[in-house]
Amino acid sequence: MAVAQSIRCSHCGAPVEFKPGEIIATCKYCGFTTVIQTGEAFTFEHSLLLNSYSPEQMENLVKDWMRSGFMKPPDLAKKSKITEKNLVYLPFWVVNVEASTTYKGIFERIAPPIVKEGEIKKEYNWLVLARQAAGFPTRAYDVPLAGKIPYDFRRIEGFAKLLNSEMERTQAIEIAKQQIDAHHRFLLQQDIDKVVEATTTVNIKQMVYLHAPVWFIKYEYKGNSYQIIVDGAVGMVLKGDIPAFKF
Repeated sequence: MAVAQSIRCSHCGAPVEFKPGEIIATCKYCGFTTVIQTGEAFTFEHSLLLNSYSPEQMENLVKDWMRSGFMKPPDLAKKSKITEKNLVYLPFWVVNVEASTTYKGIFERIAPPIVKEGEIKKEYNWLVLARQAAGFPTRAYDVPLAGKIPYDFRRIEGFAKLLNSEMERTQAIEIAKQQIDAHHRFLLQQDIDKVVEATTTVNIKQMVYLHAPVWFIKYEYKGNSYQIIVDGAVGMVLKGDIPAFKF
């Protein structure tokens, strides 16, 4: 595990812990957000989504998920045991953009093939996880932005863990641009079979730094361990491991 370091909060003087690689840290005593390298105040909007579930309510929600659907073992809810329920406030950059891709390509589904040109134009609240770890289902997470409030450290549960950002604004923008370009190239497959040229332009309208509540649930079923990731604001299962079984 990385060793935590600390700096003094420039607002209240309390120690602000951070781990190597983290760039933006938030004081758990006063909620002041600091850029670690400079110690200066963070100047962008910092918002918070509130968690809506207690550990007991989350366990009931997970059991309901286990009972639903057709691809799960029929005894999953009865025979499984929840071993961990961890609430983590993850840091995200929410990048509000207008993105357009002009393209030229070849449509080969008819004979003879034809050349097609066009444009994909969309607006997004593009979500970038402000951590280097892979595996979080960011694209499956439809962030309920209507429920965000200004960051308030007093609204975070004492048993929850809050992670700091490992990514500054400019890096988040570059990642958003790359992901949007890849997404538009995927959408192009609906209209053309071979891309001749494609150019994506991204216009950044607004950025928000956001902490959102995510539950990481672990459970055991017939001797094996599985994980479920749940949006703590609205209770949506973002990703859930399902044991294999024979119908």
